[in-house]
Amino acid sequence: MGMTLLADAATSSLTALKGSTTSSAFSSLTVPPEPARTVVTVYSPGQEAIVQVVADILGKPWTTETSLSTCGPGSNAVVVGFLATEDSIASLQVDDPSSCILVNTHCVDDGSFPDDALTERCHYEFLYSLRSPFFRRDLTRFLSLILGQTRPHEDLKTKNRTNFISTTFPDVHAALPNLDILSVGSDAVEIRVDLLVDPEPPQGAEVSVPSLRYVGQQLMLLRQHTELPIIFTTRCTKENGKFPMDDPMLFYKYLRRAIQWGVEYIDVELWLPEDIRRRLSEVKGNSIIMSAFHDFSGTWKWTSPEAPRIFAESAKYADIVKMIAMVTTIEANYELEYFRSTIKGTYGPYPLLSAVNMGQLGQLSRALNTVFSPITHPLLPMIAAPGQLTAAEINEALHIMGQLPKRDLYAIGSFRSTPQSMFMEKCFNELSLPHTLTSIDRGPTGSIERVITQPSFGGASVHPPIASGTSSIPAISEAAQAIGLVDTIVAMRGSGRPQQPAPPQQQLMGENATWKGIRATLTRDYVPSAYRGRAAIILAGSESEASATIFALRSLGVGAIHTVGFRARGPLAEGLEPFTSIQSVKMVEQPFVMVSALPPEKSLLVQPLLRHYRTSGRTSPPSTRGKVYLDLTRGERTGDPVGVAVRAGWTAYGIEDVDAWTTVETLRLLVGQNVPFDFVRMASGRVF
Repeated sequence: MGMTLLADAATSSLTALKGSTTSSAFSSLTVPPEPARTVVTVYSPGQEAIVQVVADILGKPWTTETSLSTCGPGSNAVVVGFLATEDSIASLQVDDPSSCILVNTHCVDDGSFPDDALTERCHYEFLYSLRSPFFRRDLTRFLSLILGQTRPHEDLKTKNRTNFISTTFPDVHAALPNLDILSVGSDAVEIRVDLLVDPEPPQGAEVSVPSLRYVGQQLMLLRQHTELPIIFTTRCTKENGKFPMDDPMLFYKYLRRAIQWGVEYIDVELWLPEDIRRRLSEVKGNSIIMSAFHDFSGTWKWTSPEAPRIFAESAKYADIVKMIAMVTTIEANYELEYFRSTIKGTYGPYPLLSAVNMGQLGQLSRALNTVFSPITHPLLPMIAAPGQLTAAEINEALHIMGQLPKRDLYAIGSFRSTPQSMFMEKCFNELSLPHTLTSIDRGPTGSIERVITQPSFGGASVHPPIASGTSSIPAISEAAQAIGLVDTIVAMRGSGRPQQPAPPQQQLMGENATWKGIRATLTRDYVPSAYRGRAAIILAGSESEASATIFALRSLGVGAIHTVGFRARGPLAEGLEPFTSIQSVKMVEQPFVMVSALPPEKSLLVQPLLRHYRTSGRTSPPSTRGKVYLDLTRGERTGDPVGVAVRAGWTAYGIEDVDAWTTVETLRLLVGQNVPFDFVRMASGRVF
C-alpha cells in the first residue's frame, strides 16, 4: 500500500451557516437503538445456516441453545439459534418475555409449511426461499420492522398525500412483470387476500378462502419484489370481498398471522367483534392497524349522527381510520369534506382519516382525500372498488381544480450528460404532473441565483451541489447545513409544502438528498443498528466529497470514522481520525464499513485496504466482522474495486445504487410523489 493512499490532502472547509456546531448539526438525528431483546431464531433441521444470516444482518454475535432458560437481561447482544423438533417445541418458552423475541424461520423450498403449534409459540414468523436472490434483503426488511429499526409509517404520516395500489390478481406472480410500473406514485401496495385463488385448496376448506400456506407464499413473493410497505386486507362478502362473515375468528387467524409475518399495515374491518379488534391491537407490534368501514347501500350520509360515532369506534384500536361509502349525488363529496374538517377539528391530526366516496359521482372525493387514497392502474385486471382512479387521473383532477398548479422545475449542472433529467420527465408524464423540467448548465457565479429568484421558480436539483451558505437560499435543512452542500432546492409556502410560488409567501429550502441515498443503500442488507458503534473508513480526495457519507454514517451511530486522503475542518470534523501512516492502518482491527469517494484516476488505491481487511466468510460464534463496501466513484475507474471487494468477502454497492435512492428522495422533495427504487433502477438499465 503506497503512501499516496495515505496522503493528507488539503481541502477547503465546508461552508456552514453562522453559529452552526457539530452538536447542533446532529441534534435532529435519531440514531437507531440497539435491539432491546435477544432474537431467538427458531429453525428446522438442516436449516441452521439461517441463524448466522440473522446474526450477520443484525451485526451481532450468535450461539445455539437447547433451552431458553438462559435468555434474560445481559444477553440482548446475542442471536440465539433454537432447533425446532417434536420434542423441543414444548420447551420453547422464556421466563422473561420482555427479554426475548421468538422468531420462527421456515424454508418453503420443500413445499412444507410451519406447524401451527410452533407458530403460536413464537412472536413472529419468517417464510423464505433460498432459491430467491432477494432472500437476504427480505429478511433484513422483516427484522428491521419487527425490531423497530425502520418505521415506514412515521415518514408516510407526515406526507402531504399518500396513495396505495391494490393488487387485484388471483396470483401475485401475474403482477410481478409490471409491479415496478404499477407502483409508481404509490406509497404502499395492498395485497387483497380475499381475491387470491388457491390452486390447491385444502380438502374440505372454504373454496373462497385461500389457505394460509398459499397466502404466506404470495406475501413472501410480493415482499421480495417491492420495497414499498404492504397492506394486508381480508375483505368480507358484504364489503365487496370474498371472505365469509359467519366466522369472525377466521379473520383474526389471518390478520394475526399477517402481524407475525411482519406486514407493515393490517386492514381490520369495523364490523368484526370488538374483542377481536382489541386483541389485534394488543399484539400488533410495529404493524399499523387500519380500521375499515364500507357502506354500499347508497343511502348512508356523512351528515348523519352515525358518521362521527363510526369514527370514534374505529379510532379505539386503529392508527388509521378508513371510511368509504357509495354515493348517488355530487353533494355527498362536499358533505364528506365538511365531515373531514370537523373530525380534524375535534381530534387533531391523529388518528389519520382516509375517507372517500365510491361510484362515479364520488370520484371528486378521491382527488381531495390525502391519506392513503386507494388507486388503480390500467394494467390491473380489475378495479378494487367502484369509481377508483389512477394516480395520473387524480393528479389531472387536482390540476384542474387548482390544487396542483404547474411549476417550473430545473435540473442545474451537468444533467445533459446523464439520463436523470430525462427520467424525471418520464415520471412526470407517467403521473400526469403538469410541471416542466428544464435542464440548464451551471454558468458563471451568480447564474444559479438568477434562476432560483425568478417568480416562476418551483424547485431544482443541483449537481454538482452548491455550498449551503448561498445567500439566495434563506432556509437550509439541518442535514444540508451540517454537510455544507445543497443538492435540492425546494420551493415552499407557509405550510412547508411544495407549492406554486406566490410571493411574498414563497420560501426556498436547501436540502441534501444524497446522504439519504447513501443511508438507504447501506441498510438494504443490514439493519440500521448493525452499524452502531462500529468502525468506518472513508477515502476521498476532499472533505466536500466525503461530507454526505460522514453525515449518513453518523445517522447510523457508527463509532470511529477513519479518513484517508483528506482532513476535515468543517462542522463534521469532530471525531474523525485520519490515517497518517501504515501503522495507523494496522491499529484498526476490522472496519464494519468502508466507503470510497476517490476520483476515478485514484480509485485503484482502495484495493489494498479491501484486501488488508479481508473477511473470511463464516466465523465461529460469537464473533462478527465487518462486511460493507460502498464505491461512490463516478466515471471510468482504474482497477475494479467492487470486484475486489466482492472477492474479498465484502457486501459491495456501487454509485448506481446511491444515485437511484437519491433520485427517489429528490422526487419526493420536489413534487411530493413516490417513485420506487426498483423502477428507478429498471429505468437506468439494471433490474434487481
